[in-house]
Amino acid sequence: MSEKDYYKILGVERNASEEDLKKAYRKLAMKYHPDRNKDNPKEAEEKIKAVNQAYDVLKDPQKRAAYDRFGPDGPAGMGGMGGMGGGPGGFSAEGFGAAFSDIFENMFGDVMGGGRRSRNGPMRGSDMQFSLDISLEDAFKGKEVKLKIPTVKSCETCNGTGSADGAAPVTCESCHGSGRIRAQQGFFTIERTCSTCNGTGSVIKSPCAECAGAGRVRGEKTVKVTIPAGIAEGQRVRLSGEGEAGVRGGESGDLYVLIGIKPHKLFKRDAATLHCRIPVPMTTAALGGQIDVPTIEGEKAQVRIPAGTQTGQQIRLKGKGMKVLRSETRGDLYIEIFVETPVNLDKKQTDLMKQLDETMQKSGRKNTPESEGFFKKVKELWDDLKE
Repeated sequence: MSEKDYYKILGVERNASEEDLKKAYRKLAMKYHPDRNKDNPKEAEEKIKAVNQAYDVLKDPQKRAAYDRFGPDGPAGMGGMGGMGGGPGGFSAEGFGAAFSDIFENMFGDVMGGGRRSRNGPMRGSDMQFSLDISLEDAFKGKEVKLKIPTVKSCETCNGTGSADGAAPVTCESCHGSGRIRAQQGFFTIERTCSTCNGTGSVIKSPCAECAGAGRVRGEKTVKVTIPAGIAEGQRVRLSGEGEAGVRGGESGDLYVLIGIKPHKLFKRDAATLHCRIPVPMTTAALGGQIDVPTIEGEKAQVRIPAGTQTGQQIRLKGKGMKVLRSETRGDLYIEIFVETPVNLDKKQTDLMKQLDETMQKSGRKNTPESEGFFKKVKELWDDLKE
């Protein structure tokens, strides 16, 4: 087995569930986000590549089963999983299909009369994922952002053909276009990937010096991403054709932008509902009144505080929450009241507070029902203990 341990890379046990893998991947994707690793971007890029490679394998049951059995290099003696096409790590649906087909054909060869499909021609580029943190306000109203991302793009020197003179690839003379080399060993027929064309079935006579015949090179590109209003943490925006360029003019993969939402100073989000804790002066809570509260769109909403409002009471502002994704509706905003006790009283204010306390005690009215009810229960408890 290779030194690469995909389970260790993701920080999960070997029996981890699909949900465990997803949580671990999201956590690491946020941890190694370029914006959070500006001091060491190269190290972060290498780590996120390893994380992407590990997750790409383990999230797929068939790939995971093959990895658990053979490791990341695939079945021994067959050129490894890395030589079977697909992305940078070598794990792809085509790669695994080829690996299992190799095992079958090694056992039976031409006895079954089977043949392999040729992997001639262009190959599609790999999908990519990029993490992006946005503010709650941006999630509410939507936003257009430009991202500069590292990628594999089409070679400009050869226009993605891989050929220095623009000539089309020719059939590989070693495998005659099949991409496979067969050799008879006694009763068995052994088939391996053609080393001349690396399994593509064709070769370029004059490879481009810039891309070495691949038709693509590493670089950066800027893409415009439209963040829809109402998007939530962990959702992705798909940009078709903005992933890695294909091999030898093949179609590009897709780019997925994983959305993270930064914590807000005032609001807490629960789906389309927003919560905000508002301090209210004791006098306003006791006498009632009007207060201005903030809303997510940056405006003010006037709220009436009923007389006798207590800490913890909530007031609902209908339709003042988050927008619902791809809908005209909005959630609600809940204001949670926190009654603030006055501090730093001067002598006159202190005297007034004492007078208020005295009049409340003499009035015989239940001005503080919560405390009166609580201490009544305490007295009954003590009386019961004395009996």
